[in-house]
Amino acid sequence: MQNAFVAAGLQALSTMPTPGPGTDGLRPGLSPDQVSPGFLGFLMTAFMVIAVVMLMVSMTRRIRRVRYQAQVRLPGQDSPDAADTNLATAGEPQAGKPTP
Repeated sequence: MQNAFVAAGLQALSTMPTPGPGTDGLRPGLSPDQVSPGFLGFLMTAFMVIAVVMLMVSMTRRIRRVRYQAQVRLPGQDSPDAADTNLATAGEPQAGKPTP
């Protein structure tokens, strides 16, 4: 059944005429230089530019925040949970690990 649909689709695509160099789809009296995307195209482009700028600002803030947090950490700390391991080495057993 599925092969029949594929065959019918391929048949339809192969029989469609391809546009020639003389048929450009423009109304009579228009040249390709006179066609523009219009106001909707401008709005979509402006929206995309604003969205990309906002994403870049957000990404810069997040990267800066991570960099500052890394600078503030103590030299012996490798991760935020390193403070717990420092306490465990001081004699307190760590949760979830067997004590020797």
